[in-house]
Amino acid sequence: MDPRALVLLAGMPFFHLTDLSQARLESVSFFLVLFLLVTLGVKALWNRLGRDVPRLPRLGFGAALALVFLWALGFQLVLSMIAGGRELMTPGAWEKTGTTYTLTREGPPAEGELAREARRQRLEELREALWVHAARNGQAFPASDLSPELPEARWRVVGASGLHFIYVGGQKADGPRAPLAYEPGLFGPTRWVLFTDGDIRAVPIEEIHAALLRGPP
Repeated sequence: MDPRALVLLAGMPFFHLTDLSQARLESVSFFLVLFLLVTLGVKALWNRLGRDVPRLPRLGFGAALALVFLWALGFQLVLSMIAGGRELMTPGAWEKTGTTYTLTREGPPAEGELAREARRQRLEELREALWVHAARNGQAFPASDLSPELPEARWRVVGASGLHFIYVGGQKADGPRAPLAYEPGLFGPTRWVLFTDGDIRAVPIEEIHAALLRGPP
């Protein structure tokens, strides 16, 4: 008989995972072990606390497992809300990479001229409402953007974020030139600014902060 045939008959099948599958299996195994260790820790701490607080019911392993699972769901919800809020504050600046998000190399998409003019138009609408209020109140502007004199929608910036213009209250229409309202950080380093003399122009945020620190001339 051919000796090679004996080798073939004596051989056993061998199955193995790919490197990616093996890495995922190791990750899942590590997560499960860690989850069970946390559950045992919560169970032990809870029952130890129960010795000093008799009102606390004794916690079994199943109840501890359910409690840790609910905590994990709560943390996941909070992290998802943080990620969603970050995307709203910097639209287009993040891209999904696997299960996480990273900054795009290009940054936020270039803004079109129509969008830029829409932002300015919204500030012009706020200017009109502020000057009408000032004419009726001895040239004084509203104390804050939460004052009931102007509708809440008048303070909102362009878009669905629901954010307000950053407003500097306590000023008058006939006072020295100073920033009165400007766009929030959602719109990048250069923002539209409304000044107390009615002028509207795009100004770098550094100049806005410097003008606010200097105060009225």
